[in-house]
Amino acid sequence: MRLEYQVLSAIALDLALGDPRWIPHPVRWIGRFAASMETAMRRRFGNPRTAGTVAWTLVLLVTLLGAFLLVRGAHRLHPGAVDGVSILLVYFSIAARDLVGHGEGVRRALEKGALTGAREKVGMIVGRDTDRLDEAGVVRAAVESVAENIVDGITAPLFYAALFGPLGAIGYRAINTMDSLFGYRNERYIDFGRTSARMDDVANFLPARVTGLLVPAAAFLLRLRASDAFRIFLRDRRNHPSPNSGHTEAAVAGALGVQLGGESFYGGRSSFKPLLGDPAETLNRRHIRQVNVLALTASALAVVLFLGSRLLVEACWRAGASAS
Repeated sequence: MRLEYQVLSAIALDLALGDPRWIPHPVRWIGRFAASMETAMRRRFGNPRTAGTVAWTLVLLVTLLGAFLLVRGAHRLHPGAVDGVSILLVYFSIAARDLVGHGEGVRRALEKGALTGAREKVGMIVGRDTDRLDEAGVVRAAVESVAENIVDGITAPLFYAALFGPLGAIGYRAINTMDSLFGYRNERYIDFGRTSARMDDVANFLPARVTGLLVPAAAFLLRLRASDAFRIFLRDRRNHPSPNSGHTEAAVAGALGVQLGGESFYGGRSSFKPLLGDPAETLNRRHIRQVNVLALTASALAVVLFLGSRLLVEACWRAGASAS
């Protein structure tokens, strides 16, 4: 089976199943292995930055080696088994259904008037304090989370799957998992997690910018504010603490006609992020559904772009080879 069909099959599997907790998930194994490497490398190296770099390297190499051995082992069993393993590796690397599902859970709680339940649900997907959020604050947290995670959860793993196959997708997921574990600017991880944070920034550099450009195209198809999405993307994409997250968040803010960013609380302490977008509309529960549909549409465009580009390069390569 061609890679394009493997990727499409993995996407279909994710949309159908999501991430059932009863399925043994390799990303959870990667997380547990990374945590064990932190303990071991801190003991082995006195310098936390060195320990973090070695841990990052070992986790990535072991993940790629394990995936490679799975594919090779499947090939020895049966050619069809290779397709199955490859599809599963890509499937485990993406999280489209879970991403929009969490947002929908927040929206449904708000529809029922259950603000406390909505706070609890949005607290599962954001790091900020949620106990003092009003409805607009809950909506902002949900919209920001979906907008930021379009890249991490969908388009970036698909980008690397198109470039390097299933090993590229699971390798990206390992990099992103280590950033989520170690990439914090606190006393424990400011040095140990530096490599994890920097390499996640590098891995997301191209996918974030491509996705940011696809959001206005998706907004056009959905009859949202496409021109504002592109304008705000150009204007505000660098107004974010992360070098990558602002691209999609700014474009989404423009597409929905809302303003994201502002004050949040973390552990009781106030933190203010630069504002993204213009407050043409007041944030309300309708924007959660809009950002979910926008995320899925932009991701579909990314699939067409990534796989289409791969097919075009292959066709040009074959044409050049036959001509010579």
